[in-house]
Amino acid sequence: MVERETMEFDVVIVGAGPAGLSSAIKLAQLAQENEQELMICVVEKGSEVGAHILSGAVFEPRALNELLPNWPELGAPLKTKVTQDDIYWFGSETSARKLPSFATPKTFHNEDNFIVSMGNVCRFLAEQAESLGVEIFPGFSAHSLIIEDDSVKGIITGDMGVSESGEQKDGFMPGMELRAKYTVFAEGCRGHLGKELISTFKLDDGKSPQHYGLGFKEIWEIPAEHHKPGLVVHGAGWPLDKDTGGGSYMYHGDDNQVVVGLIIDLNYSNPHLSPFDEFQRMKHHSIFADTLKHGKRIAYGARAIAKGGLNSLPKMTFPGGVLVGCNAGTLNFAKIKGNHTAMKSGMLAAESIFTAISAGSEHTELSDFETRFKESWLFQELDSSKNFGPVMHKLGKFFGGMYNTIDQNIFNGGLPFSFKDDTPDHACLEPASRHTEINYAKPDGVLSFDKLSSVFLSNTNHEEDQPCHLKLADMTIPLAKNLTDFNEPAQRYCPAGVYEINEVEGKQTFVINSQNCIHCKTCDIKDPSQNITWVTPEGAGGPNYPNM
Repeated sequence: MVERETMEFDVVIVGAGPAGLSSAIKLAQLAQENEQELMICVVEKGSEVGAHILSGAVFEPRALNELLPNWPELGAPLKTKVTQDDIYWFGSETSARKLPSFATPKTFHNEDNFIVSMGNVCRFLAEQAESLGVEIFPGFSAHSLIIEDDSVKGIITGDMGVSESGEQKDGFMPGMELRAKYTVFAEGCRGHLGKELISTFKLDDGKSPQHYGLGFKEIWEIPAEHHKPGLVVHGAGWPLDKDTGGGSYMYHGDDNQVVVGLIIDLNYSNPHLSPFDEFQRMKHHSIFADTLKHGKRIAYGARAIAKGGLNSLPKMTFPGGVLVGCNAGTLNFAKIKGNHTAMKSGMLAAESIFTAISAGSEHTELSDFETRFKESWLFQELDSSKNFGPVMHKLGKFFGGMYNTIDQNIFNGGLPFSFKDDTPDHACLEPASRHTEINYAKPDGVLSFDKLSSVFLSNTNHEEDQPCHLKLADMTIPLAKNLTDFNEPAQRYCPAGVYEINEVEGKQTFVINSQNCIHCKTCDIKDPSQNITWVTPEGAGGPNYPNM
């Protein structure tokens, strides 16, 4: 058995995203205001804070205004205010209809919001946290839970220097036990420890299953004459067919840069669909191409988002800890925004933890968190939009869109109807024999590109000789079941070319190129047999996004 060093803290926070860092800052502020001393530690699996952060992002500053009211003086990277909202319905690859404001849900409107890089916002938040005495450890993955006496007591960081065969290499460093009175899990969407906690403590009993989308993002540099700072473009329809939900976006941000992307709901049914290729062909529509053709692509990434809303939100607390942000699923899909809600959830968790520690409690259930949550604007937001996603799934894009526009614009989300979607996303995939294969055009190298050149732009790197972090419960399923029934969709739903079917002399093999993994978690979500489990690789592995 490996001997591990132990470090003791008052609070350990897993993940240096907007939720985790907001929780750390709020805790440190409360300690300072009450002249108490708290030892707060944040562990981050990325090589630096922000390295694994990917978000659109049009940012609503409501939570930031509460957390750091003087953020302009502190130099927060919120520079480009939204000046124009354009929303389109794409009927085909050549048609586009601009929708009037009254015909779209008011939650899509972005007055007083900012176009930002959330990676840079997180770097700013990390600076504020550290200035308050918070310790932040990038490059350390939270590998496993410490559960004793039915209570979470902390986490164990991942071992460093283990070979693919499981042997200790030269320079082996065992992970450490980070023990705490309370642990905050802010891993982001489909966090592997969050997934384990939900199962262990049955936090999703009585809830609809969580639903997800896969979000793509590219950053392009364009000439100044084609740059319109503050312009926000959203679109629905083409290239996605009538049975596939999602939407496109393009934001004109700072420094002659635009970000462009596509979100595809992961409840799609056609196993031949390739989300990556849908995104690539989307950029050929003139609404996007007229801007992008003048520029150069400089960054690429993809990430799953949790969009089930309140109906899918698990119980967030358990003995010894709390789930916050996208690890729980606090994104408001009606706004296509989750950063401000993630921040608020982290702040509420901090208030509950500080109250508990001040009362001398540790490793207990945060009994007042539910009340704080239900009395907050975060709950009000999620409650008013709880039908948004399910109604789109039940009624389709047209009638679902009409319902949501009426519900949000006239009744503020208060129509007295309840919609739920109780079918998990992976169970929506249908046999390949029911669908026609999709022939995607080859990338032109101007607007559209292949997966490998895209992954290169994500600066993804993993130590090659390490255990594979993509675990198969049954090694036979990819070929014996998924290939036979679904034409092995992992070849297509993965946005990084991780999974391949190779054939040599008539013998097929299922190949996992784990070095390509950009930590999007799509395979963990969409595999029809639920045979793939994503776990953390060696610390600092994965993408290194500069300003996504």
